[in-house]
Amino acid sequence: MKPRPSPVVIRPTEPRDAAGIIGLCRVVYPESLPWSDAQLASHLEVFPEGQLVAVTEPNERVVGMAASLIVCWDEYDPAATWRSFTGAGTFRNHDPMGRTLYGAEVMVHPEMQRRRIGRRLYAARRGIAQRSGLLRIRAGARLRGYHRHADRLGPEEYVLNILHGRLKDPTLSFQLREGFQVFGVVQGYLGRDPESLGYAALIEWLNPEVARPEDSAARDPRWDATPGVF
Repeated sequence: MKPRPSPVVIRPTEPRDAAGIIGLCRVVYPESLPWSDAQLASHLEVFPEGQLVAVTEPNERVVGMAASLIVCWDEYDPAATWRSFTGAGTFRNHDPMGRTLYGAEVMVHPEMQRRRIGRRLYAARRGIAQRSGLLRIRAGARLRGYHRHADRLGPEEYVLNILHGRLKDPTLSFQLREGFQVFGVVQGYLGRDPESLGYAALIEWLNPEVARPEDSAARDPRWDATPGVF
């Protein structure tokens, strides 16, 4: 008889979680530098309410995390890089007067996939936006599967194929199911990323408790998702 899997709890990040988050980064992104101790400490200093971890019980092993900050969106070029939106990963640009929760990171340990951890982290992040009375969540959706199709599809064509259900992307397809909508595609969002080749889709989720129809991003109609993606 297979042992029952350890229960997983979503809770606010604490300083003691830093080593676990760094270890998780090395597993999920082995070719990229992990978050540093200094960056993680800065997140907790400037916006502790925006940082979440998923941990197993009772040993408190970190198996997922989400990191967020608040920004004044209009102060940024929509095509800006992840580094710009996150203050080079420190979140020192966090602005509590902003109306946009910026999703800087979500990751789940590969061994813990299909246990709804990602969905719970996204739900908890939506809760942060709602409790804070924010208008929306925006992020750059790293096009994780693009490298497999780059020889025949441009990045916008790749995203359109995902929106119309002809392709699936490990990151963007999940985010669409979580209620996000695409409003653009940007180049150079991430440097040295062999999977996305630096491309990301700009996505947003509007807080239904606050948003009005005119608050939706100006969006080319071709980005409208169709039922096929679900």
